[in-house]
Amino acid sequence: MRARPSAVLAMVLLGASVAAPAQAEPSALAVRTLATGQDVPWDIGFLPDGSGVFTERDTRQIKKITGTAVTTLHTVADAVPAGEGGLMGIAVSPTFATDNTVYVHYTAASDNRIVKLRLGAGGTAEPIVTGIPKNRFHNGGGLEFGPDGFLYATTGDAGVSANAQNLNSLAGKVLRVTTTGEPAPGNPFGTRVYSYGHRNPQGITWANGRAYATEFGNNRLDELNWIQSGKNYGWPTCEGPCNDSRYTNPLKTWPTSQGGPSGIAFFNNNLYLGSVTGRRVYKIPVTGTNLGTPQSVFTGYGRVRSVASAPDNTLWLGTSNQDGRGTPAAGDDRILSTDG
Repeated sequence: MRARPSAVLAMVLLGASVAAPAQAEPSALAVRTLATGQDVPWDIGFLPDGSGVFTERDTRQIKKITGTAVTTLHTVADAVPAGEGGLMGIAVSPTFATDNTVYVHYTAASDNRIVKLRLGAGGTAEPIVTGIPKNRFHNGGGLEFGPDGFLYATTGDAGVSANAQNLNSLAGKVLRVTTTGEPAPGNPFGTRVYSYGHRNPQGITWANGRAYATEFGNNRLDELNWIQSGKNYGWPTCEGPCNDSRYTNPLKTWPTSQGGPSGIAFFNNNLYLGSVTGRRVYKIPVTGTNLGTPQSVFTGYGRVRSVASAPDNTLWLGTSNQDGRGTPAAGDDRILSTDG
């Protein structure tokens, strides 16, 4: 949990600070409502038939959405929602058509964990990574398959900042594992740890061969980081850019009062970051490995947590106004679709 002082929006490029506001949304963008009355949709994935699947943090349910029809596929019985924890990231198996399997990242009674789950009645959950420290706050929760076929999980420091620098802890890290939970070949330390020094990273995605992850700061700056093997991102010594060669600076930062970056997706040559505190989405143009100036879009939907690029070339958004920190409107929480 952190304080949220008011501040002027600042974007920080790697090694250089530029004080400038985000560009405003130029015009109304068409948004379609796919579902209403949902309960904190945390992450969204897609099945081979194009249907969406999403997790609800507090109900422990995995739901499917086809067109505008929502059905419950599974309830993760041993998930224990509390504070920021609960049912969080979901990653659909690349071989879902034959194994009906998803991977989910959630808070259990004693830890955060990743399980392999066969959907449907009687589906069994096989834990593949356990012992990730938990807390009411800073649970991370992201989970995605990378272009290399391995699972990447983002983990928070569980409220103990020293965890982030402790390579023997799974907290405050980006993990890279096989589908059985073993350290992925080529990991920098021979363990599950891929990068470290993180406070509370949540979303992760890839654009033009690079991994990008969002991260909640403490009292000053939220971050967008380029995730690289073996790199140290500086928490708790650094929040935002740090004049220290031991640590890797973020590519972009926002004052914590206007950030709260959670879900992230690469769509039509732009990164889209859901912002819960800022109550918007940040759109960042990507040209090769260069990132442009963030632009505020989709500013009328409250807290936006989940963002996903759909196979039908649309962008899906999930609001998070029922999470205890928002102001729910009629119909919240919602799953939305847009052409971007």
